[in-house]
Amino acid sequence: MKNNHVLGLSAKSFHRIHYTEWGDEANPRIVICVHGLTRTGRDFDFLARALQPDFHVVCPDIAGRGKSDWLGAGEDYGYAQYMADMNALIARVTAGAGDKALYWVGTSMGGIIGMLAASRPQSPIRKLVLNDIGSVVPKAALERLAIYIGNTPQFKTLEDLEAYVRFVSAPFGPLTDEQWRHLTLHSAKQMADGSWTTAYDPAIAMPFRKGPLTDIILWDFWDAVACPTLLLRGAQSDLLLKENALAMTQRGPRPRLIEFEGVGHAPMLMAQDQIAVVRDFLLAPA
Repeated sequence: MKNNHVLGLSAKSFHRIHYTEWGDEANPRIVICVHGLTRTGRDFDFLARALQPDFHVVCPDIAGRGKSDWLGAGEDYGYAQYMADMNALIARVTAGAGDKALYWVGTSMGGIIGMLAASRPQSPIRKLVLNDIGSVVPKAALERLAIYIGNTPQFKTLEDLEAYVRFVSAPFGPLTDEQWRHLTLHSAKQMADGSWTTAYDPAIAMPFRKGPLTDIILWDFWDAVACPTLLLRGAQSDLLLKENALAMTQRGPRPRLIEFEGVGHAPMLMAQDQIAVVRDFLLAPA
């Protein structure tokens, strides 16, 4: 694993987009893995480690998260900025001679970014994995997220922060102690006084504060996706409802739907069965 960064540009300034990369940088098969709303690219360490023999794997921290810079204005956080930043990253990792095959694995917010990118004419994305996100994001799920998004809780110890992560992230499903600690460490920020908090800019919550929350409808984008697509769902997810997932299999790219029992929003792609599903899809002939 190697750490790197690329420069993004907002309306007010340049900013660094941090990413980790795994595998041979010369490998023409590239997988970009993009995390959920408050998470970081290090969520994909277990998946990236499994994919690196066959792919160059790139896992960014979206602006305002992890080791990436915070934006100067909260109103700049949104999908237009995230798309622009990811375009800069795509340009970086696909530069050079020879044909490159670009694949996208996106959890929640990262899946929406991937869907939007894959829906564009001449998109470079050849395969798309959507992890517990779809063409309809229910208002009720957004209201649940809004309860804690934008708060900046502080904890005396890392153990206290881990207890908080386990509580708010319980829908991730059954994880090992090692995996919970991994998720905590890489989404944590230690303050000058030694206390701990979450490693994201509270201003990412601004879109949740602009007005009454409503269902997010993305069918027009979904129907424009043409590449082979795999749809993953936590069987108890409140963000990708079963009826919406089934409807997605009947239109647009008509993906294969795979559900994981005992998991809500969202499968963390750390368990071997979850990793195997993604790896097999990416390795299969297009």
